[in-house]
Amino acid sequence: MEDALPCDTQVFSSSVILSITQINSLLEQDVAGVQRKMEEFLHFKELQTNLKEAILLDYYVDGFCWGKEMSFTSEQLADFMGLLYLLLDNLETKKMSLEENLKDLGRLLTGIGQSHPGKKGIFTLFSVEQAKDIISYFKISLFQHYKLYQCMFSVPRDVMVLGAENMISVVKPEPTFPAPLEEGISSEIYSQYIAPPVALSPITGTENTMIDQPVEGLGGNEKTADEVDPLSGFTVEDVKTVLNQVTTEVIGSLQAEIHEKLRVQEEALTEKIENLQKSRFSY
Repeated sequence: MEDALPCDTQVFSSSVILSITQINSLLEQDVAGVQRKMEEFLHFKELQTNLKEAILLDYYVDGFCWGKEMSFTSEQLADFMGLLYLLLDNLETKKMSLEENLKDLGRLLTGIGQSHPGKKGIFTLFSVEQAKDIISYFKISLFQHYKLYQCMFSVPRDVMVLGAENMISVVKPEPTFPAPLEEGISSEIYSQYIAPPVALSPITGTENTMIDQPVEGLGGNEKTADEVDPLSGFTVEDVKTVLNQVTTEVIGSLQAEIHEKLRVQEEALTEKIENLQKSRFSY
């Protein structure tokens, strides 16, 4: 763990990871609260971008929640969290193999349930049954995924590039080059190189800004030049007359074309009939 304190198993302190006060604070929280508090106590600052911190936080939160479910006391939870740290430190700092770490776990739990003081291990607050449960927990957690944890501590991870500055060249719009999308460039580049030229007024030589402005001298409710109805000078009858003329012309041209095609077909059929009759009489 990046922010964990170095620890020798011979001078082990139960508060190497969390103090009793912090343990009691965690016991009052739900799972989400435990995660927030654990993040604060272990000084994890880059959970959103640092995969190692996220894995370690999950490792300790899962271990604490398991110990809480096993009804460990505050002192036992403090010792168990220290044991979580020691085994992980063996992997990260001392580069222990799985077999070596298993032996060290056995040494740490030696003498539990025995009265001989010379054979006592470090973790004396647990019963024999609790020690068996702890060993089973490590089998299905750290030891089962030992190679993955080794990979996390030994293999360097790629650095994600969240932003990069690149220089680009903008092609001025020409008939052979389509203009780039306006959404992909800044407004300054668009206005300088891509935006079509502004039409100038033929009278004043300045930019024509009279579009969509009310005509001077007229009332404020008058329509602008763009809003004038092009059919305002025609009546309904005028429109009907124009439509009738257009319809008559179109239909007349279609009828003439159809009659011409029918005439050509009729002449061709008549010629075929005459040829058949001639060939019949010739026999």
